Amino acid sequence: MKKILAILLSLTLAVTVLAGCGQKAAETDGEMGEQAGETGEVSGEDYKAVCLLNGNLGDKSFFDSANNGMKLLEEELGIEAKVIEMGFDNTKWKPALLEVSEQDWDIIIVGTWQMQEVLEEIAVEFPDKRYILFDSEVDNSDGEFDNIHSIMYKQNHGAYLAGIVAGELAAEGSNKAGIVGGMDIPVINDFMVGYMAGAKDVNPDVKILTNYIGDFDDTAKAKEMALSQYNQGAEVVFGVAAQAGLGVIDAAKEKSSLTIGVDADQSATFTGIDDAKENAIVTSVLKNIDVSILRAVEAHMKGDLEFGITDTVGIPEGAVGIVKNQVYKSTIPLEIQDKVDEAEEKIASGEIEVPSAFDMTSDEIKELRDSMQ
Repeated sequence: MKKILAILLSLTLAVTVLAGCGQKAAETDGEMGEQAGETGEVSGEDYKAVCLLNGNLGDKSFFDSANNGMKLLEEELGIEAKVIEMGFDNTKWKPALLEVSEQDWDIIIVGTWQMQEVLEEIAVEFPDKRYILFDSEVDNSDGEFDNIHSIMYKQNHGAYLAGIVAGELAAEGSNKAGIVGGMDIPVINDFMVGYMAGAKDVNPDVKILTNYIGDFDDTAKAKEMALSQYNQGAEVVFGVAAQAGLGVIDAAKEKSSLTIGVDADQSATFTGIDDAKENAIVTSVLKNIDVSILRAVEAHMKGDLEFGITDTVGIPEGAVGIVKNQVYKSTIPLEIQDKVDEAEEKIASGEIEVPSAFDMTSDEIKELRDSMQ
């Protein structure tokens, strides 16, 4: 059995890497060398990393966080790091990934469930290449993807805390809150399930209005849906839609209402640019893509990153949470902040088990959604 490798995060994230065992693992060690850490450390000046984004920068959340991770690679590790914006045209994704796989990058990074199948097709053609897939995972039960390291996040943990905020804010008014998601897919539904659980635990009578945009780039549609939710009485709307989520923030500003951001501190991105938007975003659910990229690449440079496995991280590892900045502290009553802090501690200790969409069927998710309308 291989040794258990522990990669401790120094900032806000801890990624625990578990090794496989058995004959297949032994064969992998012999065949792939580098992935098991046999080649030792690589200096920054000799290392090159590239990240392909299946979208565009400027979303002030998911893709911008990944881009920041690549900046951290340059600043903290002194390596050559490049970001390629592939846009939302999925016909361009496979050719772009094929092209970089033919080049001399030490690590190739992609993210989201939309890149999973594309990566699976390319990775088997380049068994000597090393890939990191964040916010999705491959099934490596048959050892076909021993060159892919997957990182998954327990976004339901952070969404639960946001749900507490939403449930309490709703109780002060119409007893309604909202959520606008990008697509009806497991990752987005994991946010939704956690959000609903947190809201209902503090406010059993709360109603959660729900809409899906159908993509992650239609800001106009996201704004329209958020406006509809505000018009129906939602006290706060949670936007979980990457680039499209900016439309939810536009709606919050237009209605002088409150919203919850996602993936990064979206309030901070408007500081000194748009005070109304900055103050409308009472908190954001964090998914630390940037730091997870930094830590995974640093581990790879040291020869310590295990491939062919998935790391799933949440609040106990510091991987997710919510923003508690000045807007949060000045807008959210202290008693609600205390409830959030208490719940965060209980999730970390295991006292609170947050439900996950990944453990539910489509019918169960629909039933939950309908029950909260």
